[in-house]
Amino acid sequence: MADFLTAALYKFVALPDHAALQPPLLACCEAHAVKGTLLLAAEGINGTIAGPPAGVHAVLAWLRGDPRLTDLQHKEAAARFMPFYRLRVRLKREIVTLGIPGLDPAEHAGTYVKPQDWNALIGQPGVVLVDVRNDYEVAIGSFEGAIDPRTRSFSELPAWVARESQPGGVLAGDGNTRPRVAMFCTGGIRCEKSTAYLRSQGFDEVYHLEGGILKYLETVPEEQSRWRGDCFVFDERVSVGHGLAPGHHELCRSCRWPLGAAERASPLFQRGISCPYCHGTRSEEELRALAERHKQVELAQRRSRMHIGARMPGSASAGAGQQKLSVAQSAQPLR
Repeated sequence: MADFLTAALYKFVALPDHAALQPPLLACCEAHAVKGTLLLAAEGINGTIAGPPAGVHAVLAWLRGDPRLTDLQHKEAAARFMPFYRLRVRLKREIVTLGIPGLDPAEHAGTYVKPQDWNALIGQPGVVLVDVRNDYEVAIGSFEGAIDPRTRSFSELPAWVARESQPGGVLAGDGNTRPRVAMFCTGGIRCEKSTAYLRSQGFDEVYHLEGGILKYLETVPEEQSRWRGDCFVFDERVSVGHGLAPGHHELCRSCRWPLGAAERASPLFQRGISCPYCHGTRSEEELRALAERHKQVELAQRRSRMHIGARMPGSASAGAGQQKLSVAQSAQPLR
């Protein structure tokens, strides 16, 4: 049995008193040796936590003790090692930042489509399929035929929608009616917000993949799948494939871009220092700092100690097949 449990969770729900929830939630996590990151905002809660299984379940039970969070859903995974070094319970304006005031995903999100019904929807003529993740995520995998907005952050999506809603854009329709739009993301949270935004812009038929790509890869058999490539994830796996099997990527420690075998074989790749995407963009001082950090990571490994930015113990390395992920990266909330 694994020593630790991780739980990823989110829910759009009105929490006008979210600031008052911070101290008791922090105390509950500390009392049960739970670490990770939880975000609280007037629009809901989002985060990923880890700790002893009993401790994680105690925190989840505490959250569900609030009548507004009774039906809070979470995704959990066992871990042999504690993935997080610290605990953060933070107050935010949004639990996933789009930057559009007054948007209410809890009331106005698009139509949920279950993973087993997704293929039928996106195979219909006239449906515009949009990947609402960021460019580095889309780069390693997406659904067949999906449009990539090429955003570097989720907050850039409204500008893309505005551009593509103009005549000739992919969201323009025939001039009289808006097209049917299907949107997807990693775990479902960005989809809820982006479909709510499209509805606020006059799109009537907007759909999103319930549970996100991860639920699709877990549910739909590979031989029936319309997914191509790997799915970037915000934990020590870096990427996953069908059945949520570990993917084939590791992170560049300089720019955080996920790297496949081809990028790691490039002469521009220096583990811990640079990759083909960021080579030549760092100053000499920054390169020296990255090299020193990588040296400390390797020293910590040889001493069987954890280090910020080190491989998680027990993970297996590509090439020797191992994947790496910094604790700061693994503590990301759901996307």
